[in-house]
Amino acid sequence: THAHEDHVGGLSGALNYAAAEKVLCPVTQYDSKAFNNFVKNVEKQGKEISVPSAGDRFSLGEAEVNIIACNTKDDANNTSIVMKIIYGDTSFLLTGDAERETELAILEGGYDISCTVLKVGHHGSDSSTTYPFLRAVMPKYAVISVGKDNSYDHPSENTLSRLRDSGATVFRTDYN
Repeated sequence: THAHEDHVGGLSGALNYAAAEKVLCPVTQYDSKAFNNFVKNVEKQGKEISVPSAGDRFSLGEAEVNIIACNTKDDANNTSIVMKIIYGDTSFLLTGDAERETELAILEGGYDISCTVLKVGHHGSDSSTTYPFLRAVMPKYAVISVGKDNSYDHPSENTLSRLRDSGATVFRTDYN
């Protein structure tokens, strides 16, 4: 979704195992060892990084992928690619580390972001998953990708409270 190590770090291993048809990233350069390893593995496959734009669409097997946001602000978290994947009657909204500024831009863009499953932004930090955003998303399920006993104390209680208020069933990678 973006260049931070916790989002791009595992891709080198995946790219050593499997071939990529398309590689999306909000940036083509970033000063970190993990990002540089990612780029080397993309190039080893003879591929280039494509920087998508909001409104782009493509098929992934029988699923449809819609790019909802990318590079809404300069800080790395808000460069996150936000995408909606629709597969039959089920839809997923993947938000990376997008924060409230990106959520506001998405809402102002008028995109249909209602979904079955929301991948909660920024590991459940208080800077994401605002009430206005949740009202538009109205997920049945919310998944928080978070490490056990992480140093950031994610997810925040405020975010968990907002998710409870939305009625979403919450799953956390540190518990489930």
